[in-house]
Amino acid sequence: MSPRRRLLLVLVVLSAALLVAAAGALFVGSASISPSAVVAAVTGRAAPESVERVVTLAIRLPRIAVAALAGGALAVAGVGFQALTRNPLAEPSILGISAGAAFGVVIGQSLGLGLTLAEAVGLTGFAFAGAVLAAAAVYLIAAAGPGLSIQTLLLAGVIVGIFFSAAITVLISLMDFNRLGGVVHWLLGNLAPVPPGALALFALLAAIGFWLVVSHARALNLLALGEEAAIQLGVGAQRLKLTIFAGAALLTASVVAFAGPIGFVGLIVPHALRMLLGADNRLLVPTSFVGGAIFLLLADTVARNVVAPAELSVGVITSFCGAPFFIYLLRTRYRANL
Repeated sequence: MSPRRRLLLVLVVLSAALLVAAAGALFVGSASISPSAVVAAVTGRAAPESVERVVTLAIRLPRIAVAALAGGALAVAGVGFQALTRNPLAEPSILGISAGAAFGVVIGQSLGLGLTLAEAVGLTGFAFAGAVLAAAAVYLIAAAGPGLSIQTLLLAGVIVGIFFSAAITVLISLMDFNRLGGVVHWLLGNLAPVPPGALALFALLAAIGFWLVVSHARALNLLALGEEAAIQLGVGAQRLKLTIFAGAALLTASVVAFAGPIGFVGLIVPHALRMLLGADNRLLVPTSFVGGAIFLLLADTVARNVVAPAELSVGVITSFCGAPFFIYLLRTRYRANL
């Protein structure tokens, strides 16, 4: 089977799974609403001010959209960083990049920025600047040694993540008490619905970041052979690395700005798909977007219902899944490279 037909087949299967996951998230929640009432709300047959319509269309449906966008963006960012560093364990949260983006967002929030369209643009700008700063710090620390080994990169990511977490703690300590609860909840990973204008901006930023990565998937395959080999095959290695870095950082920053720092999605999803599809980025990048959307949507559905009517942050669920997965990869697949 040709790579294109294989990609189409996998995307069809994953898209069907995404629709099933979205339908499950739409029908299940802490509010007791019958399936028929949900269908009536979606089809426009429910009363405009009814509880069923408000919960379904104003809360659950936007939350599904945020979860799908955030999951897809984080998974593609993970693929991008792994291909960029040629390090299979690279991921925004592990590399400290999510912490850097979160630091930028907290600065923006302390200045009064929210999720109106104009303020969301500024908030995303702060997040992108923080992500770039963190990534540059990780690279400078890791490049001080002989090569970019897995161990060096992971240690550099941990160091940078700890630094930005400490900086966030300082900012929170100085923040107005009335804003503190919302910021702390956001820091744990929060997929609360966002206003339509901000959601459209989130979708646009995710689309730009995705395009920057997926349009260079073939070149990333050549980069895996080494920079010298890639250059001989006609790939502009420096320009490619800058483009992929910008795309992955933009994806990470947009998720952190609108949903908070959510870890391990960019590690779990690409590796699971890599086991099924191999290392061809032409297959891996688009399927990771859909797979990431499925994974985070399922995680959010669990977070909303496992302790209902209370609610866990989705970042807690992804961390519970990601930590043992990371340990498994570290101790089995990549132990020889440490």
